[in-house]
Amino acid sequence: MPEHAILAEGIRKNYGEKRALDGFDLQVPKGMVYGLLGPNGAGKTTAVRILTTLVRLDGGRAEVAGLDVATQARQVRRRIGLAGQHAAVDEILTGRQNLRMFGRLFHLGKKRAAERAEELLEQFDLLEAADKGIKTYSGGMRRRLDLAASMIFAPDVLFLDEPTTGLDPRGRNEVWDAVRSLVARGTTVLLTTQYLDEADQLAGRIAVIDRGRVIADGPPESLKRLIGGDRIEVVVRDPANLSAAAAVVARVASAEPEIDETAGRVHAPVAERVAALTEVARTLQDDGIAVEDIGLRRPTLDEVFLRLTGHRADDDEPATKEKVQA
Repeated sequence: MPEHAILAEGIRKNYGEKRALDGFDLQVPKGMVYGLLGPNGAGKTTAVRILTTLVRLDGGRAEVAGLDVATQARQVRRRIGLAGQHAAVDEILTGRQNLRMFGRLFHLGKKRAAERAEELLEQFDLLEAADKGIKTYSGGMRRRLDLAASMIFAPDVLFLDEPTTGLDPRGRNEVWDAVRSLVARGTTVLLTTQYLDEADQLAGRIAVIDRGRVIADGPPESLKRLIGGDRIEVVVRDPANLSAAAAVVARVASAEPEIDETAGRVHAPVAERVAALTEVARTLQDDGIAVEDIGLRRPTLDEVFLRLTGHRADDDEPATKEKVQA
């Protein structure tokens, strides 16, 4: 059996003069959610299309479930599922009818298609809405039904290409719960997203892609440690005390703090998190500096992405960076 659910080595793909992938490498272990994180135009969707055999690569090689995507495309398609950015369900049919239809399209017999539809409706908590028209479904319910349809064959590997785009917070949480359920049942999930909090919530490991190449790879916490550990943050009640608070933080943290005058906030990295928090709070109180908030926080994936790429995740401006292994 292959060691990795997905393996990509040096993949290249051009669209005319535009290079979508430029030496794309990826190793996805089995049985986890692996996040592929990057802005629009970074190459995420192109990578998914190649790995799901929808687009041929121009160079390099890739395997999915131990099968070569170029020479064993038919076998690969029998082992994978794909849910794109938009739910691919029939608006005229009910949820149950949609799943039965997909079962028949996948050449399941009539009886087995009906049985599989019931299994998936229960798995994705859609039994109560099974006989309702898709037009009555919320965005989250549609995405869950789309995920269910992609699981007709209980694939070894499921590709999710920005599955929560356009959903409200409730819909996103519904999809997240469904993804966690899939992984608990043994499916490996490759999740592409530009939502940093989504990758943080779901992925056990993350690859950051920029300009068609993976520039960083590792667990979320390891990536965050690349830009430092915990930070102490103080929000003063009176903006006039911001400089005094910054001096206190600098003295305790032994580091130059960053100051946000608009928010009345000062923060700096600290090594001994609890001791630093206690000392700063005590000193501020002794100096009569009133605060609205004080606490410790860890770097966010937004900050990691900005540090690694030189731009934010929703900014298409590229930057050239060497790959970092976390």
